Amino acid sequence: MGNLENTQSQMRKGVLEFCILSIISKGEVYPSDIIEEMKEAKLIVVEGTLYPLLTRLKNAGLLAYTWVESNAGPPRKYYKLTPLGQEHLKELKKTWDELVDAVSQTYQKSTEK
Repeated sequence: MGNLENTQSQMRKGVLEFCILSIISKGEVYPSDIIEEMKEAKLIVVEGTLYPLLTRLKNAGLLAYTWVESNAGPPRKYYKLTPLGQEHLKELKKTWDELVDAVSQTYQKSTEK
């Protein structure tokens, strides 16, 4: 059973970037909002996973951020997609759709026997 949990974890990690970029594509977003939306979707992500991924995506030119003053503490970083990030997300969506279709076809054929 532990092997199944590991496989499920690896599958979730594989779609993490796609999901995070999808959330950010809706508009400027604060990291805790990303975490909350991921939890609601049952794709648990913690700050220790999110922040390095956001930094990697920013360094790749897919994200930009703005500092926004906060009444309750220090300024906050809000992330948004760059034009390159929008293109990257479109390609990930295309790849995801192709992958889902291929997996569905493979699974359907295996259950027909």
